[in-house]
Amino acid sequence: MFKLPFSFIVTGMISFVLYHVLTLLDFAGWITDYPRTPDGWYMVHLLVLGWATMIAMGAIYQLVPVVLQSAIYSEKLGFVQYGLFTSGTAGLLFAFRTAHAGWTAICATAAFLGIMLFLWNIGVTLWKSHRWNPVTLCAASAVCYLGLTGMSGMLLGMDFHFNWLGIVHDRLFGAHVWLGMTGWFGLLIIGFSYKLLPMFLLAHHYSERLQKVIILLWNAAVWCGVLGFMTDWGFVKSIAFLLLAGALVLYCCHVQQMYAVRHKPDPGAGVTWAIWAARLLAAEAVIASVSYTLIPDQLPHSFIVMIVWSYLYGWVGITIMGYLSKIVPFLWWTHKYGPQVGKIKVPTMGQLLLERPIHTSLAVLAFCLLLLLIGMGSGQGVLVGAAGSALSIAALIYMSVIARVFTK
Repeated sequence: MFKLPFSFIVTGMISFVLYHVLTLLDFAGWITDYPRTPDGWYMVHLLVLGWATMIAMGAIYQLVPVVLQSAIYSEKLGFVQYGLFTSGTAGLLFAFRTAHAGWTAICATAAFLGIMLFLWNIGVTLWKSHRWNPVTLCAASAVCYLGLTGMSGMLLGMDFHFNWLGIVHDRLFGAHVWLGMTGWFGLLIIGFSYKLLPMFLLAHHYSERLQKVIILLWNAAVWCGVLGFMTDWGFVKSIAFLLLAGALVLYCCHVQQMYAVRHKPDPGAGVTWAIWAARLLAAEAVIASVSYTLIPDQLPHSFIVMIVWSYLYGWVGITIMGYLSKIVPFLWWTHKYGPQVGKIKVPTMGQLLLERPIHTSLAVLAFCLLLLLIGMGSGQGVLVGAAGSALSIAALIYMSVIARVFTK
């Protein structure tokens, strides 16, 4: 199991580079526009589908067999799914770029079918294993939410052509974004962190009581959010935000429990930044949820966009980038040097990717993101453009550091 996850991860890395090259060429101008435009949809889906979801799917294909100690249900089906999802996503991006409603409907359907094949492949794998624990429960829930996100996205894409949803379109759009952000990405990161962080930290004998509580709160937040967006009931949205904030705070407490009993003093720059990203997001989530509960109608649009960026890039993005610094060397070392162990002298995984460049590039990236968020919050378009461009440069440098692993 190397080629399948590797295909997704490399495609995701290419999409990541393309996203930041286009952002840089545009001087991050698309960020300052209202996000619900064809150009905005193109850039957001290039980042979310082309990069983050591609990487996540590859990581699932790699890590689920490790967790279950059994093979994926069908590797061949995985390659079919890769082809369908990749072509559907590429077509959808083209349709957004050209503002072609018919192609949007067709390609959104193709991408959704790719998602459904992924759901089937992973779902059958999990079902046959009969190993239900917090990690597999999170993975199963996340994949189901991905299916719902894809279904709602397909309906939105078809509505551009048939125009049958009316006022429900905007409500479904909110549920679509919420399902993808909190249900798919959120639970996936939580579940994989339950497995990966103890490995990276060499943590043993920590309490696991909070894991199920976090999963319960997180799922409740997802469904409350969907109900709130579909009905446009503000108080239900407030409950969803509060539940999510509570789950994030408990998740950080649980990570701290692991950290307290670690046997590895330094888990690596990527992991350290991922942990800090979660802590900062938890603090922001508490502030945002309280603010929305107290003054829901007085929050400016820029504040909401800033929170979404904090979640998607500040937590999901940095966590994926941090974990990539561990996953990519592992995959490449296993593929290239694994069969040669004991026969010739081979480098260690740590020698494939040094920690200092990872730490420096992530620090610069985080600083640029902070400036971007300040620019969004203050409405300073020039600062948003400059910080967004600097963020893209830092991200491209970071990805080049990761890509150098393939030359060793």
